[in-house]
Amino acid sequence: MSLHLDHLAWSVEGRLVVDDVDCTPPRGALTGLLGPNGAGKSSLLRLVAGVQQAAHGAALLDGTDLLTMPRRARARRVALVEQESSATAPLSVREAVLLGRTPHASRWGGFTAQDHAAATRAIQEAGVQALAARRLATLSGGERQRVHLARALAQEPDLLLLDEPTNHLDVHAQLDTLAAVAGLTARGVTVLAALHDLNLAAAACDHLVLLEAGRVVAAGGVEQVLRPEVLEPVYRVRCLVLEHPETGRPVLTFAPR
Repeated sequence: MSLHLDHLAWSVEGRLVVDDVDCTPPRGALTGLLGPNGAGKSSLLRLVAGVQQAAHGAALLDGTDLLTMPRRARARRVALVEQESSATAPLSVREAVLLGRTPHASRWGGFTAQDHAAATRAIQEAGVQALAARRLATLSGGERQRVHLARALAQEPDLLLLDEPTNHLDVHAQLDTLAAVAGLTARGVTVLAALHDLNLAAAACDHLVLLEAGRVVAAGGVEQVLRPEVLEPVYRVRCLVLEHPETGRPVLTFAPR
């Protein structure tokens, strides 16, 4: 699905947190949303998802403004996995994932066999089959993160928004998560993911958007954005970009400036 963020802005107490963001993450690709702490990455994702109301601008998915859609209709097309999600409800993992089908379920008839099948597929894609019978509240932070990803996959969205999807995950789980995301993009789902780890972004992303103080300072292919002259002023470090001997992708090292 084609996504265009059209001059989105949001402020808190007169301070612009998201400042006139205008960019076009490619259809059916993983776009990494980069930037230091406080750059506005999480806020931008919440604006696109409709969790926060934009001061102005639009988020157009195939020409339709997501920000003006009814909540239930938007939830059929957009899924958001936030960085921290509570786990206080006494739900099993399977029950939590099945909640991702709520936007598609009948208002009166409950969940169908099709909904249960979608939840099962999502559990498999997110690699949490072994956790399916566990209570959500008993899981570690990394395990819960993968379950929340499964819940989002169960929504079968056209647009998937991920806020630090590899947070709390070990290296193997990080790679599994990114492989699941790659499988989605291969099916035409557009993914926008806020990432702190620039080397993960270099290895996995198709496109990058770099934010600083709420504004887009660079957008484009991985090799276009992950360059010392682009990164050093934003992150205030010295940066050396190498080439991975197997993939040819950038590998970054950093030092104090």
